[in-house]
Amino acid sequence: MNILVSRCLLGEPCRYDGRSVPVPELEKLRQAGHVLIPVCPEVLGGLPTPRSPAERQPDGRVVNRAGEDVTAAYLEGAGRTLALAREAGCTLAVLKAKSPSCGCHEIYDGSFTGRLVPGQGVAARLLEESGVRVVDETELDSLL
Repeated sequence: MNILVSRCLLGEPCRYDGRSVPVPELEKLRQAGHVLIPVCPEVLGGLPTPRSPAERQPDGRVVNRAGEDVTAAYLEGAGRTLALAREAGCTLAVLKAKSPSCGCHEIYDGSFTGRLVPGQGVAARLLEESGVRVVDETELDSLL
């Protein structure tokens, strides 16, 4: 199976802070014969690395800490991520928890105070609405 995976989880320094958060357990999926398709919706949307942290607002917009509305870049990245998933035949995605792009269960509330609320990132929502199962790195045990 081809599985879409957040690039930062595979060790690529593409997060907003220019770092990665490698998850070694992902190698078990590869060893089981799955093909991991790396993706970073924020970079695909044209955002630089590093970049100002951003959070989804209650109205659905994505705004960075500097107050700039970056919703268009997040939507562009989500669309390109979905296109890659379709091109590769992915029916599963393992994405970065809590991200305004990739979070699949909860995201930061838009206040930049570290408070989490139930919700999905822009790319995670689009993928799920399009029939791709989305999990985050905390749920890998259910896949192994």
